[in-house]
Amino acid sequence: MKRFNRLFFSVLLIFAALTLAAQQEVTIKILETSDVHGALFPFDFIRNKPMDGSLARVYTYVKQERSKPNQYVILLDNGDILQGQPTVYYSNFIDSASPNIVSQMLNYMGYDAATVGNHDVETGPAVYRKVERESNFPWLAANAINTTTGKPAFKPYTVIERAGVKVAVLGLITPGIPKWLPKILWPNMQFNDMVESAKYWVKYIQKKEKPHIIIGLFHSGYDASYGGADANEKNNENAALLVAKQVPGFDVILIGHDHKELAQKFPNVNGDSVLVLDPRSSARLLSEATITVSLNRYKKVKWKRVEGKLVEMKSYDPDADFMAHFSEFYNKVSSFVSNPIGRFTKPISSAEAYFGPTEFMDLIHDVQLKISGADISLAAPLSYVSSIDSGAITISDMFKLYRFENFLYTMELTGKEIDGFLEHAASLWFNTMTSPNDTLIRFKRENGRIRLYANYYNFDSAAGIYYTIDVSKPEGNRVTITTLADGTPFDPNKTYKVAINSYRGNGGGGHLTEGAGIPHEELSKRVISSTDKDLRLYMMKYIEKQGVIEPICHSYWKLIPEDWVKVAIERDRKILFNR
Repeated sequence: MKRFNRLFFSVLLIFAALTLAAQQEVTIKILETSDVHGALFPFDFIRNKPMDGSLARVYTYVKQERSKPNQYVILLDNGDILQGQPTVYYSNFIDSASPNIVSQMLNYMGYDAATVGNHDVETGPAVYRKVERESNFPWLAANAINTTTGKPAFKPYTVIERAGVKVAVLGLITPGIPKWLPKILWPNMQFNDMVESAKYWVKYIQKKEKPHIIIGLFHSGYDASYGGADANEKNNENAALLVAKQVPGFDVILIGHDHKELAQKFPNVNGDSVLVLDPRSSARLLSEATITVSLNRYKKVKWKRVEGKLVEMKSYDPDADFMAHFSEFYNKVSSFVSNPIGRFTKPISSAEAYFGPTEFMDLIHDVQLKISGADISLAAPLSYVSSIDSGAITISDMFKLYRFENFLYTMELTGKEIDGFLEHAASLWFNTMTSPNDTLIRFKRENGRIRLYANYYNFDSAAGIYYTIDVSKPEGNRVTITTLADGTPFDPNKTYKVAINSYRGNGGGGHLTEGAGIPHEELSKRVISSTDKDLRLYMMKYIEKQGVIEPICHSYWKLIPEDWVKVAIERDRKILFNR
């Protein structure tokens, strides 16, 4: 009997050992960059100073994590990398025959997948399809549908395997693109609702691939109410949290687009916890999700542990090998942005554009009117604060003057529609003042801090017409347009030719749809002409041709009551700029 017991326990121990050997515990570390916006090197080629973020710093961290035993790294990008700094502009449009610097760098760093962002689409199909072809990994966007085939225009998802663990990565892009970008940049495409798309693809992936982990890689922000949007309406621009909460199956959702910071778990409809990470922009932060998976002998998940954080990159030195490998390109870009194209007789800054007409904005207006031959120009500052000194003007200065690669449209708008457009801009921009003690600028309090109520790039002014904005009056009844620049009376019933950038012309900001009251589907019919290249390029050519530019403030508009406004400006300047 004792012998039998000894044999029994020996067999039991052997069985237990075999069972333990058959079980497996694997740690997967997911690293995500998002909204890099051309921050490839640790140097800002626009402002001519070092940069806290950059892929060069990210790569130092990636190499560190890859060198650690007992974990497996997956590296992902979440879009909006092809626009922002002269680095990518040079590769996209100046030296477009060579392999794109983004595909080169992401291949060098060993990225496993990327999701397409709206600013990647903004570069045009010649650029983003070239980058896609050159990449050693897939670019994802399951809800970008080819209208000819009815299938995804990019790969919808990819499956990455590490140590026997299957990780499915589903890519989704913000469906707001038709509101911002001309159709020529996304031919034969439509952008479907993210929640509906995620529901379909999660089920499809679970059935077909049977992954151990599902990651969402969404170029979309977390505030579904942003810009007054209704979270219950289809095609929400920032639907990442809607998906996290409404679509079961995700372990981690990596997001971006909104340039905000988030590292938090949320319960979904099944009560499961979903980690959501958002790393701001310009590779200043890196999203890191650590997933430990225990598999049984049949490769089924016994349990999972998910943790996450955001890692600041400024404390990591740029990788020396990375910098050496891409040094030739760095020097080319440095030389490119240093090229002088003209001279300014005085400095200009967008900082004063918050409070009235400025030389900075009127230079943009003047160029738009000159290029288009329009009667009226509409434009907003595209950077929170940009300043250009007097003297030699270089190409890098042009990125301060005009940040994005917008086209210039010439559209037909009635006087009444122009008035509605400016009323909408004023409602986003200015507070309703009841006394000199009120702020002029419309602010909101967010997380204990005072912030602009709306983004500065929605603060449009006009040139070619004289008008006032009475901030003591209620929204919708503040703007009074008197005459055109030549003294001709302004007629609300007359149709005018208007110069406007493509973002606004496609409905961005709601100025034309909500303000002017033009249905979105009608906007394209109002476009008379469009430039074939970005407006910044035409601005460069304009300055080169002129040689010397004397920036002039035409004072086409003013804020009233002037005595209230004067007092409020001094107070608001301190709030905005701490000075």
